[in-house]
Amino acid sequence: MWENHQMKSLMRSHTSSTSSNSSSTSLPSSSSSSSSTTSTSPPSSSSWIHIRSVLFVANPSSPSSATSSDRSRRKSPWSRRKRKRPLTAHQWRSLFTPEGKLRDGGVGFLKKVRSRGVDPTIRTEVWLFLLGVYDLNSTSEEREAVKTQRRKEYEKLRRRCKILLKGSDNLEEEVTSEEADEQCVRFTDDYKSTKQMTNQEVVSAVNTDSSDTDSCEDEEDVQLLPSDLYSDETKHEEETNHNNSSEENSSPVDSIQDEVIVHEDFSTWQRIIRLDALRADSDWATYSPSSTTITETKARGLADSVGLKDYDHLETCTLHHAARLVSILEAYALYDPEIGYCQGMSDLLSPILAVISEDHEVFWCFVGFMKKARHNFRLDEAGIQRQLRLISKIIKSKDSQLYKHLENLQAEDCSFVYRMVLVMFRRELSFEQTLCLWEVMWADQAAIRAGVGKSPWSRIRQRAPPTDDLLLYAIAALVLRRKLNIQRYSSMDEIVEECNSMAGQLDVWKLLDDAHHLVVTLHDKIETLSSQSRSV
Repeated sequence: MWENHQMKSLMRSHTSSTSSNSSSTSLPSSSSSSSSTTSTSPPSSSSWIHIRSVLFVANPSSPSSATSSDRSRRKSPWSRRKRKRPLTAHQWRSLFTPEGKLRDGGVGFLKKVRSRGVDPTIRTEVWLFLLGVYDLNSTSEEREAVKTQRRKEYEKLRRRCKILLKGSDNLEEEVTSEEADEQCVRFTDDYKSTKQMTNQEVVSAVNTDSSDTDSCEDEEDVQLLPSDLYSDETKHEEETNHNNSSEENSSPVDSIQDEVIVHEDFSTWQRIIRLDALRADSDWATYSPSSTTITETKARGLADSVGLKDYDHLETCTLHHAARLVSILEAYALYDPEIGYCQGMSDLLSPILAVISEDHEVFWCFVGFMKKARHNFRLDEAGIQRQLRLISKIIKSKDSQLYKHLENLQAEDCSFVYRMVLVMFRRELSFEQTLCLWEVMWADQAAIRAGVGKSPWSRIRQRAPPTDDLLLYAIAALVLRRKLNIQRYSSMDEIVEECNSMAGQLDVWKLLDDAHHLVVTLHDKIETLSSQSRSV
């Protein structure tokens, strides 16, 4: 009754206002005389739209959350209307003080990167901050010292790799691709239940093959292997998951598996790395600024130094890219022996390798990237499963109907987006769009790592709250957007095909805009659900 009375009042007020302001309400082609007929004619469709919109706002029963989410969507920094040009070289320089420190502890810098991305000409410099190689509060002098130290540490790791390479070449015959793939499978099965080795064990095993002339360098190498590879909280979570997995999968062969030493593991990793490097997607190599200046002699020399064989079919720039992949992935396998090397890691390294020319800087950027991504490559898949469960929770919270359909297909675990999670849209997006997505993710993670999410960042929390799981919200948003297609499918295989068909058809900024809407509306709820599930 109240709504009918209010609607009549609104119609009268709208009609009278139309008569007195015909010039502002009439279509551009309408004459002034048309205003006299407006007051006697029924309201137009636009009038009804206006009335409904006013009633929606005025009606006290309308949920305030709807207008709040609409408002937050309009404020998304990744919407077409809000998005600005990438961070330019001039803007980048202006962010520093005379001492070479980022202003405001890097908060302004992170805001700019996460809302607009980075100009390709300054990525080499910017990524070192985003990936934690340089502290956001460091001075120019401090960064020079860090750069020198990091270079030395990487060179030491490479020396250890060469020693192990010589040992494996002397002891083993050349292995074919098929044999290496077989050994890869065996190694994966055998290594699942092995305990995490301490740094001392790793160094001891590595030093077994050291020559007397290299003994002094070996003592220095003890300092290389990381004791603080990941945070205590993450480490505790991983150890808990790992212990639970070990208990469930314990068997009589566990005692044999515990005898695996790092030297044997590294030999296996080396073979798999070389095969993956030769088979790696060559599209990334052409983006490297140094690809056009590499001579065939230099590329072949580097390839031989890392033990690559059967590479005659590769172009010069691709061969050079493959050899660099081997160098850095081998060094990382020694640096993080719990993970070592798994297929898919080369997909994450290739873009960084294409952008940054100095191998030691590439390595430490990759280390920073892997502090979050390493969970994707655990052999018990605990990290991947956690992320898939989170995507499932987001979909269930946002669209129960779609989730019910997935349940009917036994696809509610969201394993059909496994590849997207593993290599972070590397296969679905173009080179440039992949980098844009990763830069936004890295900016979020850097903000959380620096502790700016709870203080200065809170002023823009309703616009785009930083989260460690932005990628997962983007994947969930993509699935939700394909709801109509997915609901027509009768098997999970069809959904997998749908996901694979998305390659090359996605807009990264639209993807982020959709993810933003989910983060604003569901982030706190999902965090609460996740905390409750962990406490149970």
